[in-house]
Order: sequence, then C-alpha cells, then structure tokens
Amino acid sequence: MPPVRLPAFFRRAAAAALALGALAGAACAAAPAPEALPPAYARWQSSMDAFAAADQARAPAPGGVLFVGSSTIRLWTDLRQDFRQLPVVINRGFGGSTMADCNALVSRLVLQYRPRQVIVYAGDNDLAESRSPQEVLESFRAFVATVRAELPGTRISYVSIKPSPLRAALLPQIREANALLAQYLHGVPDSDYIDIFTPMLAADGQPRAELYGPDRLHMNAAGYELWQAAIAPHLDGSRSAPAGQAQAQAGGAR
Repeated sequence: MPPVRLPAFFRRAAAAALALGALAGAACAAAPAPEALPPAYARWQSSMDAFAAADQARAPAPGGVLFVGSSTIRLWTDLRQDFRQLPVVINRGFGGSTMADCNALVSRLVLQYRPRQVIVYAGDNDLAESRSPQEVLESFRAFVATVRAELPGTRISYVSIKPSPLRAALLPQIREANALLAQYLHGVPDSDYIDIFTPMLAADGQPRAELYGPDRLHMNAAGYELWQAAIAPHLDGSRSAPAGQAQAQAGGAR
C-alpha cells in the first residue's frame, strides 16, 4: 500500500510545530541553572530558585519598589494591590529569614532588580534565634552599605520589628533593637524608619492580639491594613518628613 501523502498545508503546519518545539527546547537548554547557595544558606535554595523562575517568566522592570524580608513580607498576598499606585512592586520575602540572611543574599534579593526604593522587614527572627539587638543592627548596617555601594540613589526604608503575642517575652530586645535602628537611620541620607511597633501595642503595652492570626505570630488582614497605612506615606515621593529623618520615636522605646 503506497504511503499517504499529507496535503501541503498540513505538512507546513507540522514543520512549523516541530521548529517551534526545537526553539523552545533550545531556549530551555540555554537558560542557566540557578547558582547554588553557599552551604550556610542552602535552606533558602528553593526560595531563590522560585524567585529566579518568576524572573525568567516575567522580569520586573528596574526602578520599582522592592519589599524584602521574612514571612511577614512573603505572606503579604495583597502587596501589589495595596500599593497599586506604584508602577512596579516586587515581593522578595522568604519565610523564616533573618536580617543576617537578607544581608548575605542581598545581591540576589535586591541589587539585580535595581529598585528605586527598598522596604526591609527583618530582625524579628534574629532575636528569636538569640541574636542580640546589636547584631541585628550590624547586619542591617552591612545591608545598607552594600546597597548604597551598588545603588547609591536607592532609598532604603526599614519597618520596625513588630510586637507579636507569641514573642511577647522578647519585647525588651525588640524595643532595644528598634531604638538602635532608628538612631542609626537618623543619620543615613535617603532613608526611613517606619514605626509599626507603637500602633501595634494595646493600652497596657502588650501586643494587640486582634491584629494576628491563630499562630499569634503572623498578621491577619487587620494587621496588614495597619501596615499599609503606615508604609504608604513613605512611598513614591509622598513622604512628609525630610529624607533620612526617623519618622517616630525608636519603635516605642521606653
């Protein structure tokens, strides 16, 4: 039986499909594999790989506002919607991370995106892992130095360490760390200290439980609404205070 010969149209369509498949395969083969992290930070490999995959699918434009830090940032699912007035909002939060981790991975988390502003929330987990308030400050100082060396025009805003019911025993260390960070930022041009510590305390000086979920550590929708209101004035030229001025008193230091 003679072989069936497809019409020219179908032959051309099949050839085009094969060519596209070959090009896609070549592109995948050409894409570099994400660089492995040093052993000390290997636990964050999957998070860094996920960021790299997201960038490959749709790379954020430079000049945006980048949020970086621990699970409080990672779990902010409405982040882009809450700050929709900004053209580019990048979420680079990774759960369980510390200020020390953010400093060590700053090239991957911040520098490559060339943002115009970085919003940092980290330090909570450092204290929970028995690092001192001074160590949190030193990690943040190193982070600022690296960002400023590579991106001198980028504004750096630090969100104070929050008072959570689960970590109420750490309130003295949190107050001390916030005071150190606020004092440091007071002398750093183009920076902000954003106090969310004070409004998250009840009249008795304890964390407001209604701002948190069942685990008493991560915030609920009401907590994020408070954060959105506190951070918004520091974004996109809407700040009312001079550059580099701490916006509140040392996160409720007493």
